[in-house]
Amino acid sequence: MTAGTAPARPGPPRALALLAAAHGGPALAVTAGTGLLALRGGLHPPAAVAVTAAVFTGQLTIGWGNDLLDRSRDRAVGRTDKPLAVGSLPARWVARALVVAAVASLVLSALAGWRSALVNTVLATGAGHAYNFGLKATPWSWVPYTCGFGMLPSVVTLAASPPHWAPWWMTAAGAALGVGAHLLNVLPDLADDGATGIRGLPHRIGERPSRVLAAALLTVASVLAVTGPAGPPPAWAWTALALVTVLAGLTWFGRGRTPFRAAVTIALLDVVLLTVA
Repeated sequence: MTAGTAPARPGPPRALALLAAAHGGPALAVTAGTGLLALRGGLHPPAAVAVTAAVFTGQLTIGWGNDLLDRSRDRAVGRTDKPLAVGSLPARWVARALVVAAVASLVLSALAGWRSALVNTVLATGAGHAYNFGLKATPWSWVPYTCGFGMLPSVVTLAASPPHWAPWWMTAAGAALGVGAHLLNVLPDLADDGATGIRGLPHRIGERPSRVLAAALLTVASVLAVTGPAGPPPAWAWTALALVTVLAGLTWFGRGRTPFRAAVTIALLDVVLLTVA
């Protein structure tokens, strides 16, 4: 075994390890939201399938790229939840999967129309890779999340016929939701990130301010989703907003991964609100 190479350890089947290395949970959540937006947005079935699959494969490339770039950092801090860090998944497998997913995302994006393809490739998927390649270690770590989540509704609406940009309130809700998710996702890893030189916005402002800001942003996203559409909100939307308030409280007071899971739940609720609107 060469120096610096982690010994291979027993792990889950390669397919599950690949999904874990791609940050499968968040990737599937974003994909589910895209699919709901596409279905509710009246896209023709081929366009809906193409845009949803394009977003999914793009999200896979972001996750795999993140773990490939961070494998030495993850190994240094003992991240046993990272297949690349513990040696249960060869890096070459992940690199090949990333290339295949990138090509698939480009082809599928093109099938959804050049406008949607450009926004998805440059502003949504591209923002995720900009985060991986350095922005996550700067005070601007929130910018890729603002861009990626804020542009996601327009990835869908630009695949419609005729193509059009998503309403401002939908874009703003997505952006607020994205930054809130970023703040919460980083919280459990603040110490490990600091030990390996990663100092994004959450690291600089601290844990408690990050929780407070995230809760505020997630609540703003939900309020925009309820009050943004024309006409009075239905009664059930106010009930959903009350539930969001409870979940936002979990993002403030929860521990470990609970804040991020609560944020993902809020995200799904917001998508339901946005699609119904």
